[in-house]
Amino acid sequence: MPSYYPPVCFHFKVEFIGVQGMDAEQRFQEVSGLSFEIQTEEMVEGGENRFAYKLPKRAKYPNLVLKRGLQTNSALLAWFKSAMDTYFTVTTYDFKPADLLITLMDEADQAVAIWNVVQAYPLKWSTADFKAMDNAIVIETFELAYQYFERQK
Repeated sequence: MPSYYPPVCFHFKVEFIGVQGMDAEQRFQEVSGLSFEIQTEEMVEGGENRFAYKLPKRAKYPNLVLKRGLQTNSALLAWFKSAMDTYFTVTTYDFKPADLLITLMDEADQAVAIWNVVQAYPLKWSTADFKAMDNAIVIETFELAYQYFERQK
């Protein structure tokens, strides 16, 4: 009998640090964008025609995408709206980014892995298409940019 079972991907929570009223909004249907890649720069050497050196430059992080069922009176949507209102009414994009903790949990609600997403800020909000012939809940999608993330556990 194996002593280790890989964790399941459906038991997780998302916590926004520093966004008022976000304590109750930790459940999401989907989180994507926790990845990175190292960008490289090619350098060719005179006389060496078999290959080009690939030198590492910096890490590149995609946008973080959160999906959940549509909620009314959402603190997350209010945070998004305040950032967008600031963008459209002022010449400088002045709002507070937030750190996020994405926690993967086991069957006993204990943390298996924690990702600390640093300085996330809103980019896009969208909702699923409304279709009279479908029997589905309305999904809202939040897209955020961030500086980097660290895996803590």
